Amino acid sequence: MKEKLPDLVVITDVCLCQYTDHGHCGVVKGDTIDNDASLDLIARTALSHARAGADMVAPSDMMDGRVAEIREILDENNFSQIPIMSYAAKYCSAYYGPFRSAADSAPKFGDRRTYQMDPANALEAIREVTMDIEEGADIIMVKPALAYLDIICRVREEIDLPLAAYNVSGEFSMIKAAEKMGWIDGSKVMMETLTAIKRAGADMILTYFAIEAAQVLRS
Repeated sequence: MKEKLPDLVVITDVCLCQYTDHGHCGVVKGDTIDNDASLDLIARTALSHARAGADMVAPSDMMDGRVAEIREILDENNFSQIPIMSYAAKYCSAYYGPFRSAADSAPKFGDRRTYQMDPANALEAIREVTMDIEEGADIIMVKPALAYLDIICRVREEIDLPLAAYNVSGEFSMIKAAEKMGWIDGSKVMMETLTAIKRAGADMILTYFAIEAAQVLRS
């Protein structure tokens, strides 16, 4: 992509789940995710992305300490200019369902509750965000967005770094399905949803609606 479109900003998702037969985001030992054993692999994956031309890396694995490991390996290899967008407050959510189905990326055993966040826990989000900032994150992300507008708002009040929110596949698919059934005006609900995420405090929104929303905003 960088060869064909050199001005395109490429942000890559850094995780191990794309490369494991079990579908988990870290190294598995027995039935346990080994956080510390995963860090070097995650960092080297981020480095490979930078070498391939990524303008920014975005670790999504939720292993504790991975931002510091990534920052260190990038700096050591003359990629100190590459920023890190951290999936800092990533919840163990049912809203990921359509993506996991399309990508066949659901874990082959158990779930991701041991490293992704409990949907009922708001205080942990602030701890996770603070830790990632201390480790060198340049942009902080909350994921999902729509069911966690309160978290976006709380994080916005606590930090002054750029704040991203991920409008995930389940949020997108529900609107598309309701539009297909004729129950809603899909375009208007799309924009109302994205406006709510922005109003909660997000500086940037990652969304499957990107092209459609851009067309509405230009019209």
